[in-house]
Amino acid sequence: HVQLVESGGGSVQAGGSLRLSCAVSGNTVSSYCMGWFRQAPGKEREGIALIHRDGGNTYYADSVKGRFTISQEHAKSTVSLQMSSLKPEDTAMYYCVATPGWCNRRLETHAFDYWGEGTQVTVS
Repeated sequence: HVQLVESGGGSVQAGGSLRLSCAVSGNTVSSYCMGWFRQAPGKEREGIALIHRDGGNTYYADSVKGRFTISQEHAKSTVSLQMSSLKPEDTAMYYCVATPGWCNRRLETHAFDYWGEGTQVTVS
């Protein structure tokens, strides 16, 4: 079982930056795909970034490519999302996710077994 706890959300002006962190605990010895999803009010959840625990291969949705960077620190058991050039349309609840196996560029909600509670990001 895996536990995920997000932090770092908040309010920022358009064009600004914000860094989200996800504390990972539990059974993470096995090969896991980690990622970030977001959900804006009235919209479906959107997968935006993936990283594999082994090797660190990353994948991004077109909506955030070039502006967001996903990374991980094994020693601290954290997965982070550095967000730059933020836009009002980036306003959403952001969720850390995990699932065993390779990422395979899958950004579908049902592909992930574990979800954090989320952290709110507001861009004005």
